[in-house]
Amino acid sequence: DIPAGGATVGEFEQKVVARFSDGYLRDPKVSIEVLNYRPFFIIGEVKNGGEFPYKGGLTVQDAVAIAGGYSYRANVNVAFIRRAGSDQEIKVELSQRAPIFPGDNVRIPERFF
Repeated sequence: DIPAGGATVGEFEQKVVARFSDGYLRDPKVSIEVLNYRPFFIIGEVKNGGEFPYKGGLTVQDAVAIAGGYSYRANVNVAFIRRAGSDQEIKVELSQRAPIFPGDNVRIPERFF
């Protein structure tokens, strides 16, 4: 058994290579891929908020599109992200591509006139 918790895909590949190199194989080639990610959640001023499957490289803008787009009251300039395992929200400006990760909660606030 090789523990994978808390490791990136690249780090886990290195652990597997190191373990197989230690007396089993001379020059092991390892390729690791994540098959299932935790879903992400999006709430607030989107048309269809809820739980959605995560895909690699997802941004807040992509998440809004998956949720059916902005509602007419949405603030399209800012979003709030609460990372998995955290109680703090991070404010992100949507003029930049803001990445989200598996298990994140995205909140789109309403705009103020």
